[in-house]
Amino acid sequence: MHHSLYPDIPPRDIFFESLVERAFDKVQKPFDLIKGTPRNASMHDLLVDGKKISIKTETGKSTNAKTISITKLCTTEKDPWESAALVERVLAHLSRYDTIVMLRAVWRTEHIHYQLVEIPIDDLRLISTGMFIPVGKRKTRKSLGSDIVLDGQVIFHVHFDGSDGKCQVRGGCLSVLGDCWKRMERS
Repeated sequence: MHHSLYPDIPPRDIFFESLVERAFDKVQKPFDLIKGTPRNASMHDLLVDGKKISIKTETGKSTNAKTISITKLCTTEKDPWESAALVERVLAHLSRYDTIVMLRAVWRTEHIHYQLVEIPIDDLRLISTGMFIPVGKRKTRKSLGSDIVLDGQVIFHVHFDGSDGKCQVRGGCLSVLGDCWKRMERS
């Protein structure tokens, strides 16, 4: 539906949320089992058969086919700006969801390659194992970062951005996580 109007621009943010909601409706699910939530609310994006779904997109031209970046897992801007408090806020945020689904648009020369990825919340909860250190050159509130390691391999990097208060996840490698980060691809 989106591409009939915008053939060269991938859907993102609330536009993708709307498409997912309509897709569930089109597969003959009873509509009363699908409930959207207010756009940009600090809660799940959809409720489908009692499952709380968060919907994310990664659609910029720099999207890498093999690594995932979540530019805003959540906002953590409150003080204190200390790793333990920030991690606690992220874990509280993750407890609101049963599933996180991400649409990714990998730009190719002649088309857009789409990946639909389910991001395991249990893997994201490994943020609690991070050893956060100050990073960057800011003089005021410093950003904090940590690699998250599982079985001796870095599976992603967490960055608490001191400038805007967002928690970012970078470099979640599809090949390292294998089947954990399930994907369905279509060009």
